[in-house]
Parts: sequence; structure tokens; C-alpha cells
Amino acid sequence: MSYPTFRGTTVLGVRYRDHVAMGADGQVTFDDTVVKTTARKIRRLYQDQVLAGFAGAVSDALTLFERFEDKLDEFKGNLPRAAVEMAKDWRTDRYLRRLEAMLITADREHLLIVSGNGEVIEPEHGVVAIGSGSNYARAAALALIQNTELPAAEIVHKALSIAADICVFTNHEITVEELKDEQTEPE
Repeated sequence: MSYPTFRGTTVLGVRYRDHVAMGADGQVTFDDTVVKTTARKIRRLYQDQVLAGFAGAVSDALTLFERFEDKLDEFKGNLPRAAVEMAKDWRTDRYLRRLEAMLITADREHLLIVSGNGEVIEPEHGVVAIGSGSNYARAAALALIQNTELPAAEIVHKALSIAADICVFTNHEITVEELKDEQTEPE
């Protein structure tokens, strides 16, 4: 199964040791030109309990964020249910089918890819990536998980930095957001 590669971004999600972190670079390209270096491609949704990141056309991704947030509200923050319903709509709705973007979504229990093909995938090993540098970022994150004791947010930052060193469509303006398990939060 192959997914479209969206040039101009890399988004990485990691679930590791009761933490979930998601990050993205800030580069936006138009054809072969960098038009912005500090874009924020990660959003906190549903009362800051869900993270979502996008790769693809910005206007399409913003439309998806809005629709996905509506689904989260409709299903009271139930991420898997909202993701499945979003994927159904995305695949069957004539307007949504034309959108050129992908989403990574996460809450404290789930880390999911949501695609316009109607797929909702929860990856093995707690690592998922989309975008042009996704293979580099995913490989780096897996290696860091297996060989370091770094927290999830640092794994995401370092893996995206490695991807930025390799992928010309990924830059070092990295944003990382994190969800911590309530039990591990300091009192």
C-alpha cells in the first residue's frame, strides 16, 4: 500500500513511555521554491486533549482540521471513532475526496494516520510519520527508541532534525507538542 508523498513537510508522531509527542518542520514550498520556513503544522484540538498534524496542501489541511474537530466534538473526544467517521466522510464526500492532505492524530491512548483513502491506521512500535521526509524521520525515531532513554518529545525533535539533514523539503524550524499521561504529571 502506498501513500502519496507530499513535498514540503515532515510530520512525526511518537508514543513512548506514557507520553505522546508530535512534531513537524516549518517549511512550505510552492513547486521548487521555499515560500515560508516557520509554518505551524501541528494543532491541539478538543480541549487540548488531541494533537493533529498535516502534510499536504495547506488550505486542504485546514479544511480537514475543521471537519476533524467537528467529529471530535460530535463523538465527545473519542479519537478512534472520530477518525473512522472522518475517514468515511473523506472517502465518500465528493468535495473532501479532492483534498490533497493527510493527517496524523493522537490522544493519550492512540496514535493514528487518517487518509483520504478511507484508512485509519494505528502503527506498530508507536511511531508514525507522513510527508516528504517521513521515511527518514520514522527510521530515526525507531532507532532512537531502541537505543536511547530519551523522552518522546526529544525523540521527535532529534528525528525531525535528522530528516531535515537529509530531505530538501524539510527544514530545521521544528515545532513539537506533547501530551503526557495524567498519572505522570507533576502535582
